[in-house]
Amino acid sequence: MPGRLDGRVALVTGASRGIGRAVARGFAAEGARVVAVARTQGGLEELDDEIRALGGQATLVPMDLEKGEDIDRLGAAIHERFGRLDILVGNAGLLGRLSPLGHFPPRDWERVFAVNVHANWRLIRACDALLRASDAGRAIFVTSGAARKGLPYWGLYAATKAALEAMVAAYAAETKATSLRVNLVSPGAVRTAMRALAFPGEEPETVTPPEALVETFLALAEPGCAHHGRIVEAQPST
Repeated sequence: MPGRLDGRVALVTGASRGIGRAVARGFAAEGARVVAVARTQGGLEELDDEIRALGGQATLVPMDLEKGEDIDRLGAAIHERFGRLDILVGNAGLLGRLSPLGHFPPRDWERVFAVNVHANWRLIRACDALLRASDAGRAIFVTSGAARKGLPYWGLYAATKAALEAMVAAYAAETKATSLRVNLVSPGAVRTAMRALAFPGEEPETVTPPEALVETFLALAEPGCAHHGRIVEAQPST
């Protein structure tokens, strides 16, 4: 039986762990050719082993998303190899520190914006033509409820996610008349390394595992998905 993403080319950032890793595996299990991007070479190699065990294929791209020129080169490489991109998942992100707004070192502020916002803009810039070359391009970005809650000490992370939501909403409006569908996923509480940093006393077993979110991403990645310009609350599956 063919997979739900058979023959689709999917780029996933932050693919070496957490949500990105689960999504990359899930896409590969459904027949996608995954372009897996992450900073950690070892994590990518472990992911590659898992995808191969599923009978899938992955292209590993060790990359620091703070280096925008590398993102440009990645877009050119995808064009040369595949001629299109069917699915873009902008998942990679940094929490930074939880702190009063006036206490953030400028470098910390700039670095979190560089990964959470600027890298996703650079991905859009590098991949827009590739996504439009697909018969059913899908762009999915990962946001957070923190963007809209006004939580104390979360100002840096919340600001980046609010900026991401505004940027993606504009991109969705610009692509409304095309076959490209652009959406955001708000995962909620998920068992990730970032969550552990934010809530160090939390029992991991009480939080949703990343694998439970794969179905939400699959539904948005399928060619038949009609959602556009939405913030989709993840519906964990068992």
